[in-house]
Amino acid sequence: MQRESFEKLRWRCIRRGLLEVDISLTRFLDEQFEKLTDDEQQAFAEFADMEDHDAWHLISGQAECDDPRISSIVAMLRKS
Repeated sequence: MQRESFEKLRWRCIRRGLLEVDISLTRFLDEQFEKLTDDEQQAFAEFADMEDHDAWHLISGQAECDDPRISSIVAMLRKS
């Protein structure tokens, strides 16, 4: 991912409505993002576009996702 795109993604992860989502996404971005494949990075970017409550329900296990790419990212987020 190009640096400019990465910085835009970082901004989307930091400027959340729910602190829990902000912390989860930012920590994952800092610690794991560069290790992801291009497809996984794209899936993470799509996940970062979700509404906060939907994202939190997935991260916290209150909901499941039908998209296997997003589910994979959620599983990684839960472990981090």
